[in-house]
Amino acid sequence: MKSNMNTETRKERDELGEMDIEGDALYGIHSLRAKSNFPVSDICPFHIEWYQNIGLVKKACYLTYVKYKHELTKKYDLKRITIPLIYDHVLKCLMESSQEIINGDHFQHFIVPGISGGAGTSINLNVNEIICNLTKIKLSESVGLSDAIGLINSIDPIETANVFQSTNDVIPSALKITLIFLLKKLEDEISCLRKEIEKKENIYRDVLRIGYTQLQEAVPTSFGKLFSSQQRALSRDWWRVSKCFERLKTINIGGGAIGTGLAIPQFFIFEVINQLREISNLPLTRGEDLTDTTSNLDVLVEVHAILKAHAVNLEKISSDLRLLASDFHGQFQLCLPKKQVGSSIMPAKINPVIAEFVISSSHKIYVNDQLVSSLCGQGHLELNAYLPIIGHTMIESIKLLIAANKTLNQNMIQDLNINLNIRSEESKKKPSISTALIPYIGHKQAAKVASLMREKSLDIESACQELNILSGVLDRETLNRILSPGELLKLGFTYKEILERLEF
Repeated sequence: MKSNMNTETRKERDELGEMDIEGDALYGIHSLRAKSNFPVSDICPFHIEWYQNIGLVKKACYLTYVKYKHELTKKYDLKRITIPLIYDHVLKCLMESSQEIINGDHFQHFIVPGISGGAGTSINLNVNEIICNLTKIKLSESVGLSDAIGLINSIDPIETANVFQSTNDVIPSALKITLIFLLKKLEDEISCLRKEIEKKENIYRDVLRIGYTQLQEAVPTSFGKLFSSQQRALSRDWWRVSKCFERLKTINIGGGAIGTGLAIPQFFIFEVINQLREISNLPLTRGEDLTDTTSNLDVLVEVHAILKAHAVNLEKISSDLRLLASDFHGQFQLCLPKKQVGSSIMPAKINPVIAEFVISSSHKIYVNDQLVSSLCGQGHLELNAYLPIIGHTMIESIKLLIAANKTLNQNMIQDLNINLNIRSEESKKKPSISTALIPYIGHKQAAKVASLMREKSLDIESACQELNILSGVLDRETLNRILSPGELLKLGFTYKEILERLEF
């Protein structure tokens, strides 16, 4: 491919005037205006995945144009077609250029930031300019806008690269495809984390621990039940995320500016979805009402709400494990892996940094959810002007959740372990264990046992002995059976069991 690029500046002109462009830049005047108008490129860069999938949608459009042109030439005399058709060799280069975008090439020439005005017009034009200039290079032409405005074979970012397209159908369609691909990665990470927690559930199924309500000691439970509740929450998250695809697969490509398909051939409108479906390997569908699919973004609100629910579960898991491993808990029965030095002054201090990262990420997603909800509601009449920041935020949330799941799995859960040297008998020193005696001696008598245990720091057997319960209703053997892990963790009781034990 012969290059006609140089390091000297070139001039480009649009309806607003003239600007100098770097000679080797694949972007043009439209992109440069956007970079100047939205000066946040350094703090809010555009997501490359969205950029790549814009290339995917563009390629589908060019493939569709090829078929459209073929159908026209079969049915009509080309001399009677008033609008010039794009030459085959130009179409070939357009498709090659869009494939390079799909590959993530030339991203350094995409200079529009993640937050911009104009409903994504700047995003679309930046990609158009890159495709247009790449095509010119392939055809040994000079990059930049041609003075021959209006001639379709001048290879123009609007006339050629954007043929039969609109920002308003290309950019949201590419966004939904991006979200689908990223959600598949998130789905996989959730599954990996859930399976790792399930392993912990099986290993520590019958290891007793004291449960807590309102941060106060409650009845005995097990680490198995703790991990079971966590993996079940993640199972619900996995299911909900997997169902997001059904919401996102309906796109508005072919709808044009507001979903009416104005100035777009019917053949193109009905065929482009087939081409996009084939090259994306996704069962995408065209919206039945393209005006609805273009103007309403409630689907994105719904999907982000599912992301928020998952963030809540990740925070709960991380917060609970952080608390159980803290110095406040005292026993150090649950031990988190040591990942990095925790202080610049206190020797040997280790902080639960993984849990804190996950909790921080979750709160960022809560904020993002408010932004997505409020700005999706700001879509006025036929279009939402705030699609760039809505899309940017949705991609950010999914990436954060992918990272949170991955590090929680690899850097915390996998090497987490329970100190089995702290035996289950420790639970017998906790006053709340007296709850297990209620079916045998009643609430008031059990309360006396708990009060005595707390007052004199006795275990439950000693307290029962001092209150003459062991010489009355119960004996030691029955008490030990009642307090065994199997009985404490069993779901409920029957009076038949109570009577049999008392008779025994």
